[in-house]
Amino acid sequence: MNRSVQHPSPEMGQSVSAVEQILGYNFTDKRLLEEALTHPSYTESASYQRLEFIGDAAVSLALSNYFFLSNPGVDPGTLSLLRSANVSTEKLARVAVRHGLYHHLRHNAPALLNKIFRGLLEPIVTLEDLQGQPQPVTMLFELCQKHGKHVDIKHWRDERKSIASVYVDGEFVASGSSEHKEFAKLDAAKVAVDKLSPSMGVNDESFEGVVLMDGSFHIEEAKQKLHEICDQKKWPRPIYHIEKDEGPSHEKRFMSSVKISTIDGVLYMKGDEKSRVRDADNSAASLMIRALQEYRYI
Repeated sequence: MNRSVQHPSPEMGQSVSAVEQILGYNFTDKRLLEEALTHPSYTESASYQRLEFIGDAAVSLALSNYFFLSNPGVDPGTLSLLRSANVSTEKLARVAVRHGLYHHLRHNAPALLNKIFRGLLEPIVTLEDLQGQPQPVTMLFELCQKHGKHVDIKHWRDERKSIASVYVDGEFVASGSSEHKEFAKLDAAKVAVDKLSPSMGVNDESFEGVVLMDGSFHIEEAKQKLHEICDQKKWPRPIYHIEKDEGPSHEKRFMSSVKISTIDGVLYMKGDEKSRVRDADNSAASLMIRALQEYRYI
């Protein structure tokens, strides 16, 4: 049975069309897409909060199906980790940034988008990524074992969510909640690692940057510092690539990019144009470090 197309409000017509083009899908009830693009701060229309209720389950089901079919023979525990590593508010937000969806969000919160950093993050954590990179729960147990401490993660469920709490040597450290037990456990472990590891992490004070005369952001010896960050986090070394090499020999202009693999996926960043390759690499590294700070990796 054919359903008639339900059109969005005039003010959201352009945004709805743009998002349909990004998604490669035309909605029959375009008002649902309008609702999905409406932040709770915009009180003159229904927001995405009701859709969010089923959205989490839909994304979880889609990724469960994807990993189940693409990884035959993998045990259920590993499949759960793959799903958990890819379904999170933070990761979905990065996907929205990558595809420019946030440009079409309707809201009345001027500061809402100020914290969005325009990095490029690959959204899918593969089985190879999972095998090669420690997950929050693993990191938590390894960290505590190294210091002779005992970790206990306790679970319970209220009316709506599963709650996980991390205790170290019997003392409460952190908690996380989600509709899914595994997600709650991962969230709690990640918060616990963040709380317990500052003394072993990289000193943020060494990452203070300045804005140069040409308007570019600069951190002194950023390339070396980014290598040190990756070493301490047990991530693979950064990979640099010259994106631009133009101009005569006496007026060369270079632009570099850098790519690193974090526990959540691959982060990619382009630097500003510079007259030397070394400076171009340092620019890319500076912006990458700032992105890592924005996303609270360091």
